[in-house]
Amino acid sequence: MVHLQQFFMTTRQAFKRAVQQNIVTQSDDVLGKTILSMLVLAESAVSIFWIFTISGLGEGYALMAITPYVYLIFSYVSLFVFYRTQRYHYFIFTQLIMLLVMPFFLQWTIGGYQAAGGVAIWAILSPIGALMILGTRKSLPWFLLFVALAAFSWIFNDLFSGNLMPMPTKVKDTFLLMNIIGTACILYAAMSYFQSQKERTLRALALEQDRSDKLLLNILPTSIAQRLKNNDQHIADSHPSVTILFADIVGFTELSATMTPFDLVNLLSGIFSMFDYLAEGHKLEKIKTIGDGYLVVGGAPLYLENHAQVVADLAVEMRNALHAFNQKTGHHLHMRIGMSSGAVVAGVIGTTKFAYDIWGDAVNMASRMEQTGLVDEIQVSESTYDLLKTHYAFEKRQDVQIKGKGLVDTYMLKEKLKT
Repeated sequence: MVHLQQFFMTTRQAFKRAVQQNIVTQSDDVLGKTILSMLVLAESAVSIFWIFTISGLGEGYALMAITPYVYLIFSYVSLFVFYRTQRYHYFIFTQLIMLLVMPFFLQWTIGGYQAAGGVAIWAILSPIGALMILGTRKSLPWFLLFVALAAFSWIFNDLFSGNLMPMPTKVKDTFLLMNIIGTACILYAAMSYFQSQKERTLRALALEQDRSDKLLLNILPTSIAQRLKNNDQHIADSHPSVTILFADIVGFTELSATMTPFDLVNLLSGIFSMFDYLAEGHKLEKIKTIGDGYLVVGGAPLYLENHAQVVADLAVEMRNALHAFNQKTGHHLHMRIGMSSGAVVAGVIGTTKFAYDIWGDAVNMASRMEQTGLVDEIQVSESTYDLLKTHYAFEKRQDVQIKGKGLVDTYMLKEKLKT
């Protein structure tokens, strides 16, 4: 059982990782390229603004315009190299370097923090971009570099002030306003896009998780699946009183020899789908189908006080449903149904293709009731008869040969007694 639990948890984790990797792989590159493009375009627009603004101050200010010129040239050369080589990581590295270094160089050439209106604040786009594109761990060095350059600029601010050229107050105020509002707008736009993509990815993951849970519930009962998810390592329960139903299509083996595989599967699927719907309506647990056989239990895994009555109601409805199916489709199918009540052990077995199953004498007896039953009849053992005799009318069969039991009395369930 420990091996089963480990298999279950490993399978779920592997599936979840596969789903996440599939979704993230599809969106990660697009997300990174989009965010990086936003940052580069924003910085390019600002660089052009700086070039025209600084160059308009006169020839003596031309040196200050070199830095944004270099950024534009280097940035778009690296973009060209990327499209030629498709080396995405190289493109990320060069762009993050330029986003980080260029604002500080520009601030140094203009004359320090005050003269440049704190233009170095644009460098924060580098670690923020690294955070959104590369992740937390890989973005940390970029942030530390930003802090180091900011500290370096502050320590040597007086030295850089020696480069100070006369700057009109209006230009300095414009620089300051643009630096504050510009970086805020770009950061907000990039973070908004990043958040929207994150929410979309989480919705996709939730959808895939829901699908995996539904698949799990198609394999195991809800309560059992929940116990496995809660790390329960003891999925083996004793149930002192349940009722088991076996149903089998009469002559189906001979019928299958005259049908194509496709038609055969469609026929069985149509019949068992009806039975599934009826069993679910009575809140009974279908254990499995074996060929053309159908096994249901009432009272496991969840306790059901009147399990024999509920299973008997299901048996009658199944018989009626097959009759209606014949009328609708033109088939002439018949079935035998056997029922027995008693104690069983129920649990999950296997480490691959695991399944919820039940064991016990009552299970074997229900199978014998079906095998020795009559066509279109519901045969029950004495244990089930004792539970139902005040609710249903029965016809007794004496001395029925049951394998492993000898001659026993059985009962044919006929109709529900009027109350």
